Amino acid sequence: MLDQQVLARAIAWRDAEPDADIREELDELIAGPSDALAARFADRLQFGTAGLRGPVGAGPLRMNRLVVRQAAAGLARYVRDTWPDAAERGIIIGFDARRKSNDFALDTARVVAAAGVRALLLPTPLPTPVLAWNITELNAIAGVVVTASHNPAIDNGYKVYLGDGAQIVSPHDTAIAACIDLFDPCTVELAALDHLLIERLDGAPEARYLEAIPSVRFRPDIDGVGIAYTAMHGVGGATLLSAFEQAGLPLPYVVTAQQQPDPAFPTVAFPNPEEPGAMDLLLERARESHVALALANDPDADRLGAAIPTPDGGWRRLTGDELGWLLGDHILRHTSGDDRLVVTTLVSSSLLGRMAAAAGVHFRETYTGFKWIARAALDHPELRFVFGYEQALGYLVGPRPMDKDGISAAVMMAEVAALAAHEGVTLQQRLDALADQFGRHVTAERSLRIAPIQAARNVAALRDRPPTEVAGRQVTNVEWFGEAGLLRIWLHDIRLQVRPSGTEPKVKLYGEAIGADPDLYLAALAQLL
Repeated sequence: MLDQQVLARAIAWRDAEPDADIREELDELIAGPSDALAARFADRLQFGTAGLRGPVGAGPLRMNRLVVRQAAAGLARYVRDTWPDAAERGIIIGFDARRKSNDFALDTARVVAAAGVRALLLPTPLPTPVLAWNITELNAIAGVVVTASHNPAIDNGYKVYLGDGAQIVSPHDTAIAACIDLFDPCTVELAALDHLLIERLDGAPEARYLEAIPSVRFRPDIDGVGIAYTAMHGVGGATLLSAFEQAGLPLPYVVTAQQQPDPAFPTVAFPNPEEPGAMDLLLERARESHVALALANDPDADRLGAAIPTPDGGWRRLTGDELGWLLGDHILRHTSGDDRLVVTTLVSSSLLGRMAAAAGVHFRETYTGFKWIARAALDHPELRFVFGYEQALGYLVGPRPMDKDGISAAVMMAEVAALAAHEGVTLQQRLDALADQFGRHVTAERSLRIAPIQAARNVAALRDRPPTEVAGRQVTNVEWFGEAGLLRIWLHDIRLQVRPSGTEPKVKLYGEAIGADPDLYLAALAQLL
């Protein structure tokens, strides 16, 4: 029997819902099986360090305009209560081209303005790095970008930054979540579309971002090489072409079928360059164009994937670590000073640390997530941040924005390829040279699909009762990184790591060995989970 409180809440939600398609979905749920309706109202999307992310749909456990309005109201309340100048500095708001992104962004602006805070709304769907870069440029108190990044087409999301240009971390996430709880999503106040506090920005923010792009080049004297590129149906295509032009590089050969934004992502099952098959059209374009490098952005263009040609005429995708090694090597060879800082994450390869030691520069290893790389840079103003990366295709090759940037990283990677060609070596030979110097670091990853609560329990159980051997190899040390929820297991010189995913119902496993394949040991560790 349908709980009358659930029914009353669902009816109130439907009556407040501004979009006809979501109202119709909720009507069908109300008329359907009671358990399906109850499941939608059993909880709400939780706001955390990743903001909000989930399928677009009806009810508090989906992404819709009422959920977004509640989140915007909580954010506006938090910044007003925390910083005296928040109302004047304002919140800058950007969005991608996914389903309802424009509506979510406009509703955010209306809620923020109704709360008495300036709302600075970007004019068109733009890459996330453009939004992030302009937070500090415009001295905004916070930033919001409506995007689900590389998630499936059914999803959308809501990512929040504070005035330092970095994504929120604790305790801001929990404090904002507490403010969100103060508002009824069905009764959030909205300002009029023409409210004086809603400032519709022009093309200047993107132009300013692009004007800074040439600064990531160290060797502008080197001619560019042929490159293939895909925007993967996201919003990076036009901005990346402008960035290459601004940086004095030849325009890449684009995958035409994926160049324009399309929220349906018709040519990829999963619009993430890390996923098998996602770069197939790009590799086809690279082969037919006889280029030196293939590059891919994810849909909001904050990540960068790459592939390189092989001696047999084929192509292979670079791992996120390999791309990080190439960029890190390029930056360390073209900068100087013992005040330099490079940063990576616990689950990324340890090779960057060895490269940093050889170059005599500072190195930090952070929790998983680019927000922590940003924190490592911001918390050490006495050091000069020059590079940060995470193996999940996130790279920052300049001092701004304080977030991963797939556009500027693409420009630098194009220069890396051009310099290699100028010096008569291939990108694979660049990687081989690093292996000769530091040992051949081999990385591997696996994931197990497990419900989030059970995933955390399984990792905790492994922490409490760690194995004494894995695949016949003795465990020599076990480390627990509590705030990251990450367990690190050493088998002499083989490093295995396991953690619950922060955004997906998965347990993720990572392995690294020098001169050996860690995948056998990851498989055995997966069995223990």
